[in-house]
Amino acid sequence: MTRSAVIGAGAWGTALADILARNGHETMLWALEADVVAAVNDTNENKRFLAGFPLAPTLRATSSFAHALDGATLVCIATPSQHTRSVLASASASFTPRATLCVASKGIERDSLALMSDVVTEEAPEHSVVALSGPSFAAEVAAQQPTAIVAASNDLVAAETVQDAFSNSHLRIYTHDDIIGVELGGALKNVIAVAAGIVEGVGLGFNSRAALITRGLAEMTRLGVALGAQAATFAGLAGVGDLVLTCTGSLSRNRAVGMAVGKGATLDEALAGKETVAEGVATTRSAFALAAREGVEMPIVEMVHRILFDGHSAQRAVSELMSRELRAERDA
Repeated sequence: MTRSAVIGAGAWGTALADILARNGHETMLWALEADVVAAVNDTNENKRFLAGFPLAPTLRATSSFAHALDGATLVCIATPSQHTRSVLASASASFTPRATLCVASKGIERDSLALMSDVVTEEAPEHSVVALSGPSFAAEVAAQQPTAIVAASNDLVAAETVQDAFSNSHLRIYTHDDIIGVELGGALKNVIAVAAGIVEGVGLGFNSRAALITRGLAEMTRLGVALGAQAATFAGLAGVGDLVLTCTGSLSRNRAVGMAVGKGATLDEALAGKETVAEGVATTRSAFALAAREGVEMPIVEMVHRILFDGHSAQRAVSELMSRELRAERDA
């Protein structure tokens, strides 16, 4: 079996580490927080980020990169996207030569507008990189509910390595060669989920949400194609699959933030007291800038940006979106 490491002990990183350990791999979980390390090692539970789910008794945690990465031939990165580069800058010296790097973080770096796989490649250029994405709430994965996600890479062998390491009777991994599309799907759906929460927060119903999700998918696809992704990728697990889950699921942090804002909370109020990260907030800034750079029309992303960062009225935003110039669906 593989010696594995997961960097980042939030809910998703912990769930992934638990899978690897249960699949028989010797697995170390790196955590920044000392209380998380102690809880995993002493009680086999991440009480801070994934409370209530017993972890594999063989899973060990540490705050030392050298300890976590020693001999690991598969490394999964599951840190918040805006911290991924700084964490890798500290960790990369401890990577085993030729280790496969699997990035499970979903986002677009704010300043560089780089996808997470590009960040990993820049910080660890000698390694094959795989993006792991798709519809997957960490709590349901930890509860061993059937889930299907995607491992995408330009290196098929690396993608198959990740597929083999994580797949089991309740988690099914499909390989994919469109790493740009898979990563953009995982990042952009969080912005549309914030929008879906706003729609729900202002009191609108299922018709409005369905329209929002469908038009959001069109925006995601437009930007993806402009950046070299395959349009068909957005019709798959990492596109519409993840989008529908995050826009409708009660466990979605991004949807919850949008709902609070739609009900009248400021962004600071909506985020106050949250232990976990709603990636859609930071990704809204990045997606807005990326669309402007590429000259791609993304009215929903633009409106979410105005609501979150410019104080624009959520109720007015819905009316403004509905009053845009009429056009054919395939041209919109």
